[in-house]
Amino acid sequence: MTGNAPAAAQRVIRTYNGFKLFTGLLWWLPIFYVYQRDSGLSDAQIFNIQSIYYLAFCLLEIPTGALADRFDYRRFLQAGAVVLTVANLVPVTWTSYGGFLTHFLLIALGNSLVSGAGSAYLYEYLQRSDSVAVYQQAEGSGRAYTLTGRIVCLPAAGLLMQWNAPSPYWLSAACSAAAVLLALWLPALPPARGEQREATGQRQSLRDQLAAGRVLWRSPVLALLMAQGVAVFTLVRIGQANLFQPILSVKHLPLAGFGVMMAVTTLFELAGAARSTWLRRFGDVRVVFVLTAVMAAALALLVPAGLTGTVLCLCVFSLASGLIFPIQRQLINRAIPDSRHRATLLSLESLIDRSVCALVVLALGGYLSRGAMNLFLIHLAIGTIVLMAALAVLVHLTHRRQRTAAARRVTAAQRTAADQRTIADQRTAVKENVA
Repeated sequence: MTGNAPAAAQRVIRTYNGFKLFTGLLWWLPIFYVYQRDSGLSDAQIFNIQSIYYLAFCLLEIPTGALADRFDYRRFLQAGAVVLTVANLVPVTWTSYGGFLTHFLLIALGNSLVSGAGSAYLYEYLQRSDSVAVYQQAEGSGRAYTLTGRIVCLPAAGLLMQWNAPSPYWLSAACSAAAVLLALWLPALPPARGEQREATGQRQSLRDQLAAGRVLWRSPVLALLMAQGVAVFTLVRIGQANLFQPILSVKHLPLAGFGVMMAVTTLFELAGAARSTWLRRFGDVRVVFVLTAVMAAALALLVPAGLTGTVLCLCVFSLASGLIFPIQRQLINRAIPDSRHRATLLSLESLIDRSVCALVVLALGGYLSRGAMNLFLIHLAIGTIVLMAALAVLVHLTHRRQRTAAARRVTAAQRTAADQRTIADQRTAVKENVA
């Protein structure tokens, strides 16, 4: 529990949680699809923008992560919150394809600035404060803060849009501005153990940061866990962002109920995020596989479901996504062998996530243009379960090979030590005989 951490670490966790809350409190999330449709955009244009958004995120993730590792994580959190504030204001006055594209490109830039730097800052601060044991709970509580805010605020989104269409974007900008203030409040990282630095800090070279790619190449378990994260992220984005509003529209839910429905599902996600540590005893890799399969199955079951069944499936999906996120974060951070490249590697993971999402969203646009959303959900579920099963087996086999290799090294070292002792004993015996 975070209560076992020192007071300074608890303050950092609370401030970071507040930052996560306000950067994640997007009032427009339940209605952006309808808002863009009302502004004259077609389905093809809307999903085109979504695909470009993911691709832009891919282009920005590695540079921003590498620069965050080289400079100061906090500065990137501050800059990201500023960019998100500007991004949330764009759709207020520029309601065209170009305006919404600019909005999402700025969202991509803001998120790329904070995605790797945020987790890296929290993990490094807790590690250097001898409190890394509370990281998973801290990450889960940060997610819970964000979800609680959404549960309280998002039910009003549909009504706010009916009262004043741009008001959800105004409120989102105000929340991002609050996140800027919280980012300014975060303290500097404590010095690493055994690290001698001047007051200004010793910067790593950009070449060192680019070496993060070699770290990933030499860490097969990390690469496999990142691949697991791709499946998780893709399902969450497709289920909670890209298809959430089209699904509710097909099921004939009134606009005023969109925010309420998102708040209900978010309540289940919050319950999962706050209780993810309960599943630790079953093994993290195994739990990630099972929860991902549950999420995929819940999306597939939306096909025959009526409105009540849709609500139930979305709640199950959200509960599983809340449980899985802190576990996946813990797996990735624990598998990173070199903390100097932590933000870069986390950004690389986000890059892969968004690359796959961009391809999936492009495919989704094609399915929707043919009126085949149900077929898309079934194909997505089958592909995800097959992929996750293969990855779970590969992770298990890789861990077993590593344990076998380590055991062999230990045995070889013990034999060498025994041989050296035998030689020493023989030499001692010879000396005694000569004497």
